[in-house]
Amino acid sequence: MTRPRLLDLFCKAGGAGYGYHLAGFDVTGVDIAPQPRYPFGFIQGDALEYLAAHGHEYDVVHASPPCQAHSALGALSPHKTYPDLIAPTRDLLMAWDGIYVIENVMPAPLDKAGSVVLCGGMFGLRTYRHRRFEPSYGLILAAPTHPPHVIRTATSRRRERWAQGWHISITGDVGTYVGPEAMGIDWMSGDELSEAIPPAYTRFLGEQLLAELGLGRAA
Repeated sequence: MTRPRLLDLFCKAGGAGYGYHLAGFDVTGVDIAPQPRYPFGFIQGDALEYLAAHGHEYDVVHASPPCQAHSALGALSPHKTYPDLIAPTRDLLMAWDGIYVIENVMPAPLDKAGSVVLCGGMFGLRTYRHRRFEPSYGLILAAPTHPPHVIRTATSRRRERWAQGWHISITGDVGTYVGPEAMGIDWMSGDELSEAIPPAYTRFLGEQLLAELGLGRAA
């Protein structure tokens, strides 16, 4: 069976894309910066320009616009100006008129009523790392039960506390030692991990998107 095609916009090093691949999609990533560790077909360029020109070639689009304008870490650098691309991304995706998902940090201006929040605790990961996912209009996504946060999260002395069984806050260059257990990622640098989402999130969503397309898990 031919895999449905998914366009991974603002893809970075491929955390989201890898989850969709595991769900059964043929994934292509687009990012303005080089991504030498992206594990699938990659196109360097402006994500929204590529969507406008080539969106019709894909069955589903995932977009993770830059989050710094809405994150607490961005607020720590008020002298910097960060792009806020959520609204332009949504506008272009709505005009594209296909199945899409927009992902971002919790304070970002995504549709709170129609979106779902995923957490590492839902998937047995050693980071909680909440992210919100806004689907295309009319598409309803499910989320697993959100377990209570009973394990402490380290934001300092992380290597020591990781060894003691704590969870880890994935911010800054956390080092690669946390990747497999905290994020389900074993191919990224520490800096890349800090900008990634766990593939378990998008694998879970991707299986729902396949059902929306009328497909089972692709071979």
